[in-house]
Amino acid sequence: MSFRTTSAIDYVEDVSPGSGALPPRARYASSDARSLSLNGSWRFRLSPTADAEDDSFAAEGFDAGDWAEVSVPGHWVLQGHGSPIYTNHLYPFPVDPPRVPTGNPTGDHLHTFDLPSDWPSDGGAVLRFDGVESCARVWLNGTDIGEFKGSRLPHEFAVGHLLKPGGNVLAVRVHQWSAGSYLEDQDQWWLPGIFRDVTLLHRPAGGVLDFFVHASYDHVEGLGTLRVDSDVDGRVTVPALDIDVATGESVTVPVRSWTAETPQLYDGVLATEGERVALRVGFRTVALGDGLIKVNGTPLLFKGVNRHEWHPERGRALDLETMREDVLLMKRHNINAVRTSHYPPHPAFLDLCDEYGLWVVDECDLETHGFTEQAWRDNPVDDDRWTPALLDRAARMVERDKNHPSVVVWSLGNEAGTGRGLTAMAEWIRGRDGSRLIHYEGDIDCRDTDVYSRMYADHAEVERIGRGLDGGTHRRRGLPFILCEYGHAMGNGPGGIADYQHLFESYDRIQGGFIWEWIDHGIKDERYGFAYGGDFGEELHDGNFVCDGLLFPDRTPSPGLIEYKKVIEPVRIVGDGADGTVRVTNGYDFADLSALAFEWSYQVDGETVEAGVLPVPELAPGAFADVKLPDPPADPRGGETQWTVRATLAADTAWGPKDHLVAWAQFPLSSRPLTAVAQSDGPVLGEGQITLGPAAFDARTGALRSVGGVDVRGLRLDVWRAPTDNDNGAAWQPDQRYGPLWRELGLHRMQHRLESVELGDDALTVRTRVAPAAREVALRTVYRWTSDGTRLRLTVSVAPEGDWRLPLPRLGIRLGLAGSVDGARWFGGGPGEAYPDTKSASMVGRWESTIDGLQTPYVRPQENGARVDVRWVEIGGLRVEGEPEFWFTARRWTSEQLDAAEHPTDLLAGDTVWVNLDHGQQGIGSQSCGPGALPQYQLRSAPAEFTFHFSEIHG
Repeated sequence: MSFRTTSAIDYVEDVSPGSGALPPRARYASSDARSLSLNGSWRFRLSPTADAEDDSFAAEGFDAGDWAEVSVPGHWVLQGHGSPIYTNHLYPFPVDPPRVPTGNPTGDHLHTFDLPSDWPSDGGAVLRFDGVESCARVWLNGTDIGEFKGSRLPHEFAVGHLLKPGGNVLAVRVHQWSAGSYLEDQDQWWLPGIFRDVTLLHRPAGGVLDFFVHASYDHVEGLGTLRVDSDVDGRVTVPALDIDVATGESVTVPVRSWTAETPQLYDGVLATEGERVALRVGFRTVALGDGLIKVNGTPLLFKGVNRHEWHPERGRALDLETMREDVLLMKRHNINAVRTSHYPPHPAFLDLCDEYGLWVVDECDLETHGFTEQAWRDNPVDDDRWTPALLDRAARMVERDKNHPSVVVWSLGNEAGTGRGLTAMAEWIRGRDGSRLIHYEGDIDCRDTDVYSRMYADHAEVERIGRGLDGGTHRRRGLPFILCEYGHAMGNGPGGIADYQHLFESYDRIQGGFIWEWIDHGIKDERYGFAYGGDFGEELHDGNFVCDGLLFPDRTPSPGLIEYKKVIEPVRIVGDGADGTVRVTNGYDFADLSALAFEWSYQVDGETVEAGVLPVPELAPGAFADVKLPDPPADPRGGETQWTVRATLAADTAWGPKDHLVAWAQFPLSSRPLTAVAQSDGPVLGEGQITLGPAAFDARTGALRSVGGVDVRGLRLDVWRAPTDNDNGAAWQPDQRYGPLWRELGLHRMQHRLESVELGDDALTVRTRVAPAAREVALRTVYRWTSDGTRLRLTVSVAPEGDWRLPLPRLGIRLGLAGSVDGARWFGGGPGEAYPDTKSASMVGRWESTIDGLQTPYVRPQENGARVDVRWVEIGGLRVEGEPEFWFTARRWTSEQLDAAEHPTDLLAGDTVWVNLDHGQQGIGSQSCGPGALPQYQLRSAPAEFTFHFSEIHG
């Protein structure tokens, strides 16, 4: 005889969306009806299984005095109860839908509250949960009012009949795993808890229920048409437009349209017999026209990001100011669109997108990626039993967010395969809201969607799509194309995004894309700084794949975000410095250039000697003008000269201060004169050393020991860099992944064989063979030293030997500077790091930094901090000039130590600063999930020669 005791927890494994909740409805930011936030400190008890405790804790009078406390909103695993888990797509439990493990961490939450003394005695009340992961059962004053799934979606319960003036007891049991977990495999930390707001809403008699704001725009006539459909009759007023109409009635008036560039909102009120609800109305029309996504008749170009919700201490429990910071950072970095990967965001985020102006692809709380491990067998989206849950998730997204003008596209979800459930979702959404387009990347034939969407397609494929050579169904060939994910921003990178943007701007069909992703999901941790997958002892994890954002976890912009800002800047400034004319093109879709001020500056050897205002017309979108620069200022120095043109905000705006830099360009005028070092001194052999001008060398090895009073150690050819996440690539990538191949070849353990030290009349020549053990390939390297008595000249000649089939990580020299080296000054690209395919944002000028400031603190340490196009650098008492320009890197640890580190806390500063002076660097690419470095950015092994001049800095 056997039996299974399930009755008390059957709901956990039930595929239905839940029971007891009210139908979904529009969310509004403010109302004159009373509300009471139930956020704050709650009593908490954690159990190891779903059925470890009965429901007696929900009864009135239960003594929870010995329970712990947690903050709501919050995740209990980030408050000392259990541990977070990170997986990219693998379910961290056996795949046996809809069943979940017996070991199912379950958090019982208790909160006692009193009604305010002026809480209305009439009407009803609704209890709203904005987000609970992953399944919750709710009691109020001992009465079971329902249970629900759909972690990132709102759920409301009618509770007016259960309330009392004081001592109300709200009990919520939250299960980490449920049937709903199979629908929420979204490449993020699994973080159970009540992580969004809990609110009690008074519902007056005759109050507002659901309503739908229809606000279209006729771009030909400049007219907006408003109609507000409401479940409860009332009136709609918009004072600025002299609108006062009944609900359900249409009115057409002249308006300014809403766009992400010109986010015009009109304040209004929906008034019913019992309630007044504030409206923020934006007039705009979204349509598919001529095979393109159009808003107000104009095709869009998305310059977007994918945004998970994240805070390094609070997880997905974000406050309003954090959300505002995200929006302001996006606007200030020229981002115009956000895909809410992979779930609807906190509703306040969409309010901010309406206010500041961002196009939004609102994505449903759905991903079943883990089923790919079994070829999508038993995938819930193709199983009719799950369709009610899918439709519930679609409805809760659409109904909550339908009144936001920023939302222009509904997305069915992400990486959930294909199936009948997705078709049902698309059909329901179209029936409910025909005013927006539908997206789903997995619908490769676009049967249910209005946009052909791909993720991580390489540049060549994107170009084929742009040219209409991609094939596919007849319907798909007539649809616009977007990259819903590209430019995987994991670690150092992404590289190649300027090349993508060139394609986006070259083919009308390609309407942009969304970088993956906005922020690193590092968890603040005293052991590591920021923790990632595996740092909490997870059985299965995907390491630092969770740290792949344009922001570091603390919201500091990464070099990738600075690069992206430059690549997508909305004003294009091109020209030839020699003819004194620049062409300024307005790259906005809707706005003219009246909000911008332009200025020119003239640099000699990286220093600005004169600057002024550049008159630029208030160009319409897409228009351009050729603008004359002034005559170059006279300067007797005869140095390298260039123009810099900047576009800045002419005045404070809602999202940026006056003088905020929006776009810029530089135009070389005259090249730098090369340094001449006459070979006047010859090498002199002494006791144990060779002297040459200001330098001393080891007599046996020819190794440089000092330049003047500056000690130098370990100068030699260097080809190794600590592989980046993009060098290492992803295991599933079909292309060569150079990081592992470099290591297999042995480039991290090159041996340097000395072949000869030759003293000539005017030069010291050292010949070496640099090669890895067990391999026949080598780099024949010759160091030729000369001097004019005060300066030292090194010419390095490198000749590959053998069959080199891989590009090199880097090619240059490395040297160590002992003693107190605090910082560096240089003339070249800056202020931040740059590599061959990530240097659009590198501005040539004079820069300085501390050694620590030269480091980029990637959550997993890797190659970083190279400055590009350097003419000269001064560091540790040495001045180094290069022919041609070079990269330089300086750090307090070696590349080998950087390579060995798993977290920044593993890096311990030594007594030497290691400096790399590189003739070449391998590009970065985005192969952590995407294409590697394009061929033109690869450092192929070939004969090379480069020169450096060393001199001691005096004074």
